[in-house]
Amino acid sequence: GEDVTENIKTIRAVPLVLRDEEIPLPKMLAVRGEVIMHIKDFEELNKDLIQRGEEPLANPRNAAAGSLRRLDPNETAQRPLDIFFYEIMHVEGDGIKIETQWEALQTLKKWGLKVNPLVKLCKNIEEAIEYHHEMEERRETLDYEIDGVVIKVNRLDYQEKLGAKTRSPRWAIAYKFPPRKEETQILDIVVGVGRTGILTPVALLKPVDVKGVTVSRATLHNEDYIKEKDIRIGDWVRVARAGDVIPEVVEVIKERRTGKEKEFRMPKHCPVCGSHVVKEGAYYRCTGGLSCPAQLKRSIEHFASKNAMDIEGLGGKTVELLVEKGIIKRISDIYRLTKRDLLHLPRFAEKSAKNLIEAIEKSKNRGLARLIFALGIPNVGEHTARLLAEKFRSMDRLMNATEAELLAIKEIGPETASSIVNFFREERNRKEIEELKKLGVKMEYEEERGRLKGKVFVFTGALKDFTREEAKELVEKEGGIVANSVSRNVDYVVVGEKPGSKYEKAKELGLRIIGEEEFKKLLGIEEKEEGKGKILTLDEFIKMKEIK
Repeated sequence: GEDVTENIKTIRAVPLVLRDEEIPLPKMLAVRGEVIMHIKDFEELNKDLIQRGEEPLANPRNAAAGSLRRLDPNETAQRPLDIFFYEIMHVEGDGIKIETQWEALQTLKKWGLKVNPLVKLCKNIEEAIEYHHEMEERRETLDYEIDGVVIKVNRLDYQEKLGAKTRSPRWAIAYKFPPRKEETQILDIVVGVGRTGILTPVALLKPVDVKGVTVSRATLHNEDYIKEKDIRIGDWVRVARAGDVIPEVVEVIKERRTGKEKEFRMPKHCPVCGSHVVKEGAYYRCTGGLSCPAQLKRSIEHFASKNAMDIEGLGGKTVELLVEKGIIKRISDIYRLTKRDLLHLPRFAEKSAKNLIEAIEKSKNRGLARLIFALGIPNVGEHTARLLAEKFRSMDRLMNATEAELLAIKEIGPETASSIVNFFREERNRKEIEELKKLGVKMEYEEERGRLKGKVFVFTGALKDFTREEAKELVEKEGGIVANSVSRNVDYVVVGEKPGSKYEKAKELGLRIIGEEEFKKLLGIEEKEEGKGKILTLDEFIKMKEIK
């Protein structure tokens, strides 16, 4: 969500002007790429930092991200960053026709945008698998870190037909390489308690360097994982970073055992609050609920997080202090906080206390979908929370929903339905929701206002008077929805110049197809006679409609 445009412009591989020697320039272009730091450059940068008495950076990935997020573009310009572009997200312009992923990459190169030279066009899946093996062997010889190969469907019309899931496209998949392993010893096994009360065993390790990151803790997942691998305290083990990110114990080196190793047993009581522990499938769960400080802290952090109630300033350290001092004992206590409570805490002054209280007050109106997500119901993410809000319209109706009613919602399965019913069956959860209501948290579904409320639009081809983003913004301002692919759920397909395969599919499905002029009428934009009326910018138009 951060604007790093000025910093991106300092990367030498990013051209400030596109080349037009081989193909015409686009009128509008949106591309996707990845900023990297080469291993050699990373090592040189760290040498330089150490000489200046500064802390060295952990790995090239973190170094690239940190360099890009510098507040001063001049500082970013000093960092040795590189970039590879790999996708054209949107393009408008005469004489530009791109039908495949491969053509998109060749076009990017012609415009002077850097593309990874190792990208390969494979004729079949066997070739793709062979390429994956080849890259795994070459991995250590490259001057930048990779953790796998992304395999994509080449034809863009096929990509469109395949569509996307909530978080990822169906036409691309990342095949990871096996993680790198390092040897170290387990000094102890401790148990952490998560937001939902799940107990997770964690290995405390002799610190070991795993590809530029010092690892001293690794997840052991659950008791079954420990038993299956026969992991014991004192064992020498091989540690890897899953996906080159999360450290985990992957193997026990049994030949190094001395006989002094100790078997580990999951506790019968919560290590944080002492409550009874119950076994549910492969996992152990603390029954303490929000009376358990560990669960309470994680639950408050989740409740206040950006995609939930978005309470700016209520983060990890502050939550820890409020729970430890007994100021917050349950979620609803957030809305009982006073400026005076905060001023007794370290790091809080008049202004920061006032800002947090204002942020808490603001969060009361975030809407039903965000509140459902914020409650931390097992198996209910942001998308499911939106579906529930749209279907039940109020917290009261959702709290009393049956499994059958929940299963009638297309994307909700038996496990999620059971989780929701069980959550609201708990008396303490119902009481907490009642408290939130009394404290002024809005629990009704806000109807979206606007002339296009609930209508689904798809755009294909270039529009004369709007960019794709501007058209999308106008639809959403009027309560409509913009989809990326054509399906029977679409109400209007807006066709501009040189439409793509979406147009053909819309005709096949018998959907309502409209041009730009009819689209404007739906928005209430009236055409003026030549020389009459005022030409508005998009911002002026939106402002004018808001005033009306």
